[in-house]
Amino acid sequence: MVEWKKLGEIANITIGEFVHRDKQNPKAKYPVYNGGTTYTGFYEYYNNTGNKIVISARGYAGFVNRVFDNYWAGNSSYSIDINNSKVLWHYVYYYLKNEQYNIMSMQQKGGGLAAISKKQVQELLIPIPSLSEQSRIVSILDTFTSSISNLKQQIEERRKQYEYERNLLLDLEGKEGVEMKTLGEVANFVKDRIEASFLNSQNYVSVENLLKDKAGRIDSENVPFKGNWSCYKHGDVLIGNIRPYLRKIWLADRKGGTNGDVLIIRPNEFILPQFLYCVLASEKFFEYYNQTAKGGKMPRGEKSRALSYIIPLPPLSTQSRIVSILDTFEQSISNLEEQLAMREKQYEYYRNQLLTFEGEEERGKT
Repeated sequence: MVEWKKLGEIANITIGEFVHRDKQNPKAKYPVYNGGTTYTGFYEYYNNTGNKIVISARGYAGFVNRVFDNYWAGNSSYSIDINNSKVLWHYVYYYLKNEQYNIMSMQQKGGGLAAISKKQVQELLIPIPSLSEQSRIVSILDTFTSSISNLKQQIEERRKQYEYERNLLLDLEGKEGVEMKTLGEVANFVKDRIEASFLNSQNYVSVENLLKDKAGRIDSENVPFKGNWSCYKHGDVLIGNIRPYLRKIWLADRKGGTNGDVLIIRPNEFILPQFLYCVLASEKFFEYYNQTAKGGKMPRGEKSRALSYIIPLPPLSTQSRIVSILDTFEQSISNLEEQLAMREKQYEYYRNQLLTFEGEEERGKT
């Protein structure tokens, strides 16, 4: 028999306290949770002990987190402290996480900022099975979350190793057979055009569907239906020119179109497209290019300065060897990402199965 309780009946629910960003310090000990999907900074004090559920009150209102250690709750987050001995807090977290979409759909607009009230959180209905059943559900889902966490850590470590190896392999200045060239000497910006009738969600690229942190692209949801657009082809390097600090870059594997917010860089015969991509996807290039950015909320990089960037140009055989080594790392990362995607789907499936209870007529009964 599953009993349904309001969250406010089994937990203390409190709103946090405002702490200005100027008082936060990245070297401080305690994370600050507010209206986002994760902590927003660090503070030298805490106002909540660990083992609590956090729900964003404003901004990304309704997003559900759990926090194991002491933390500072900001004034845009609710802290949920389970006070019922017959209810496991981990179980309530998993149930609320499974209901996160529904919770977020309760958002109210006030002054342009989405929000969820304390009363709405208090009245969220929670099914309460036996403690043994709660424990079983938590054990199964903890196994999935632990596996997901381990895969994410492996991916992060492999990416760091990839960056380290790339920096070593591209440290070519002064090496035999290596010339130092400006980007403009081995590549150029493309001025070709393509009609909108040839574009679709798979080959139209804008800043919006280029992914940050060098994660490639996803299909576009806003494909133009008329006009002429910048044309890229297989082997071109595309870089997001708005807010270059987001490090959006993609090595094209098809022909398609884009707009003026995306740079199209085409290599000449002296440099392999894959090698040029490796050079331009380095932190060194993005640090350089970001320094050229001008503007307030939407800074843009200075295109002409990009062509002045100095790059190493080894023989084509050496370029090919470096690309081959780095491809091995990228394939390893890709394999781990595929495992992660599969595990996350399994987790969501089992979470939904385990936390969907029969007897909806019992809702609200105490």
